[in-house]
Amino acid sequence: MDDQSQDKVRLDKWLWAARFFKTRALAKAAIEGGKVHIDGQRAKPSKEVTVGIQLVIRQGRDEKTVVIKKLSEQRRGASEAVHLYQETEDSIAQREKKAEERKAANLTRPSLDHRPSKKQRRQIHRFKEQNL
Repeated sequence: MDDQSQDKVRLDKWLWAARFFKTRALAKAAIEGGKVHIDGQRAKPSKEVTVGIQLVIRQGRDEKTVVIKKLSEQRRGASEAVHLYQETEDSIAQREKKAEERKAANLTRPSLDHRPSKKQRRQIHRFKEQNL
């Protein structure tokens, strides 16, 4: 089938073709796990999508809201896959904000580059014994 002649494509195939998931099995598992929503509703892997539908895709800590621009059943290079959808401005802003919050939270966490030395362990034990 030619990409331009398609009217509908299965959701799991489209997600795989758009490179959101490495395999169709992973796409199917994510859909069944409630990680993909179509226009605010939970979807099934066999749901046929069309151009203009809005998807909310949760991957790890990130959540993307995308609008389908083109349909494809074939997986191609990443440079071609980005033309299949357009992420909303609000979604991009929220992802960047959450990423910055995570970075800020990591900066406040003490870095554990190494284990305590013997002297430091003694100091820790003394401190704990004194504060019982």
